[in-house]
Amino acid sequence: MYKNTAREERSVSPGGVLWTVAIAQLMVSLDVSVVNVALPSMRTALGFDESGLSWVVNAYTLTFGGLLLLGGRAADRFGRRPLLFVGLALFGVTSLLGGLAQGPGQLIAARAAQGVGAALIAPAALAVLTTTFPAGPRLGKALGVYSAVTAGGAAVGVVVGGLLTEYINWRWVMLVNVPLAIVGLVLAGRHVPAAQAGDTARRLDVVGAILATLGTSLLVFALVRTDVEPWGSAATIGSLAVAAVLLAGFFVYEGTRAKEPLLRLGVLTNRSVSGANIYMMMVSINIFTSFYFVSLYLQEVLGMGALTAGLAFLPFCLGLVVGSLYAVRLLARFEARQLLIVGGIIGAVGMFWFSQIRPTGNFLVDVLGPSLVTSFGIGPLLVPIANAATAGVAPNEAGMASGLLNSARQIGGSIGLAAMSTIALASTDGAPVTDSPGARLTHGYSMVFTVNSGLLLVAVLVALFVLPRRGPNLGPSPAARQNGAPGRRPETVGGEGPRS
Repeated sequence: MYKNTAREERSVSPGGVLWTVAIAQLMVSLDVSVVNVALPSMRTALGFDESGLSWVVNAYTLTFGGLLLLGGRAADRFGRRPLLFVGLALFGVTSLLGGLAQGPGQLIAARAAQGVGAALIAPAALAVLTTTFPAGPRLGKALGVYSAVTAGGAAVGVVVGGLLTEYINWRWVMLVNVPLAIVGLVLAGRHVPAAQAGDTARRLDVVGAILATLGTSLLVFALVRTDVEPWGSAATIGSLAVAAVLLAGFFVYEGTRAKEPLLRLGVLTNRSVSGANIYMMMVSINIFTSFYFVSLYLQEVLGMGALTAGLAFLPFCLGLVVGSLYAVRLLARFEARQLLIVGGIIGAVGMFWFSQIRPTGNFLVDVLGPSLVTSFGIGPLLVPIANAATAGVAPNEAGMASGLLNSARQIGGSIGLAAMSTIALASTDGAPVTDSPGARLTHGYSMVFTVNSGLLLVAVLVALFVLPRRGPNLGPSPAARQNGAPGRRPETVGGEGPRS
């Protein structure tokens, strides 16, 4: 049962909760990209080989993506506050161990454990946010900050990683998380109430957790290994087949046998939830692959250094952050569905501009221009996606919905990066042999951005035909604005959604 006393309600500080969630989400988002620029220094210091070095990134992605759904349901079962404490503490300790690592195995193990901590933090943080703020403008502003931190954290990670590696030491890309984790723990202890409790489930769905975790982890593992094992290899095909069997078994078990399911399949019949998660996957593929391939273009084709390339991402990062914050004002005038349609089209235009990159290009025309257009389109999307993904979900399933959305973001990005790497390689190999190395690389990168543009148009179709026409809106309805009434309260996690 929910333990929600009047004294606990009075002690809740929404501002403190927002700061807590922002710090926690910043750590999770930052570590997606902060190590990328430091990889060459890590290889020299610890003696990595080429295949082993990739696991500094892949170990985090694997455990983070594979355990998100379990982390979300655990937050519902055991309480969001305890899960935040455990996740933050684990993240801080493993960051310290990673920063002190003396060999490749120690660093990879620390990165894998960081992913476990992130899988506990991310869904619990979003669930705390959406159950603390009432539906309406206040929730909109909170989600705006959350989305800005999520988008900006990954982008800023490239810059922070470059600065720390260049001017201090590569170890600080890990150690920087320690003070952040301590601050997060202090804020969580002061501002996240014990009333952020779990649901009435008496036990966790162990069988469902095993099937989902193994299936998702094996899927991510197969995809991140495609740089070593080609898509057509027996290892990749076999891994994907086993992952498909495990995930199919998970859905069958959840729908027929589980008494207290890890994922209630009825949630997926909610058009707002399912549509938002599909949309999020398309957006995540674009964001993840943009960071990766634009960075390669800047360094491998235009000849920029790692730090300069990181700084070149600042306009894109700023556009995402400003767009996320400005989305709250837009949602006071337009429906979320309308923003998703228009923003997706603008983002697709920006990606198509990226596809026109030239081997003899320059920063202003080939990077800055498309970066601003793309971020202007994608930035305002993150708030309405987060709201739609939790619309109509009961408060006792907030962690589940949050874990599902974070899974769509992380796994979508991982799948997209693996697939786009294959597309880029195939396009590079198919380029005329008379072209220069830079021209051949540019040909591959251009094809990636063309596909990205198409995926955003697919997201627009999802918004048109899957999301409800009167979707969730964080601002006042048109009728309310005409009558001077307060905003309507949709069935979001922050309100009183239906219980199952």
